[in-house]
Amino acid sequence: MQPKLECFLLILAFCCVSSPLACAQTVTAPGAELKLLSSEYKFTEGPAVDAEGNVYFTDQPNDRILLWTPAGKIETWLEPSGRSNGLFFDRQGNLIACADNKNELWKIKPDKSHEVLASGFDGKLFNGPNDVWISLDGSLYFTDPFYKRPYWQRSDEKPQLPQRVYRLSSDYKKLTIAADDFRQPNGIVGDPKKKLLYVADIGAGKTYRFKLSDSGELVDRQLFCEMGSDGMSIDQNGNLYLTGKAGVTVFNSSGNQIQVMAVPKGWTANVCFGGSDRKTLFITASDSVYTIAMEVAGLR
Repeated sequence: MQPKLECFLLILAFCCVSSPLACAQTVTAPGAELKLLSSEYKFTEGPAVDAEGNVYFTDQPNDRILLWTPAGKIETWLEPSGRSNGLFFDRQGNLIACADNKNELWKIKPDKSHEVLASGFDGKLFNGPNDVWISLDGSLYFTDPFYKRPYWQRSDEKPQLPQRVYRLSSDYKKLTIAADDFRQPNGIVGDPKKKLLYVADIGAGKTYRFKLSDSGELVDRQLFCEMGSDGMSIDQNGNLYLTGKAGVTVFNSSGNQIQVMAVPKGWTANVCFGGSDRKTLFITASDSVYTIAMEVAGLR
């Protein structure tokens, strides 16, 4: 090997080891730019993608769920919506919603009727289900942080229950504590094939990774990164997408930051992959919604 080439390779290898960002590839498509779809809302949240690639999202202060199609159309899908926050589709096409108006977990059917799946634990009301994810066996995992709402008909000035993660069995009959010891858990998303679940403790500024046992328990809690998040998503390569003041921050599966997508709003709340090929990143940020074309597809 020529001396100059050998020296260059040694320097390159050192840069990659000392700074993972030096050799990272971006996850956005070449030349992709953030596209503003609309700024007609009060506060957008909870994007969830259906089997066709349509994205449903919430305008929580206005108590409605909206629908975005890959063709670019946005329309109101359900109003009122129980002041829904986080959303996630089950395999039957039902929309599971964290209905914050009465601190409930809803199943919204395709005909837009709904069923209350859970409203409290151990005889006490939930603090306010925030984000939800569904595993391959149909179990529902959801975060329950405390954010006092002006529209509540209750007088709570502090949490009734510890702020934790719950698991609801696929038949909706068994509600258990999945994980505890958080300051304020918020975003939640999983990788079903790898049997991993990520939980963001936004109050502590940290995100944790758990393993899903065969019985559905969360085990082997590990610190994934020193950043909390409001909402989260994951792509097919195992990269994790966190949200907050900076916009969308992407970490690889090893917990190394690889890209930041700046969003020109004070707060980026949530994110998911939409479109028929799942290569459109849909972003909810304050009063607006955005999209950006991706090089990598979202995890189905």
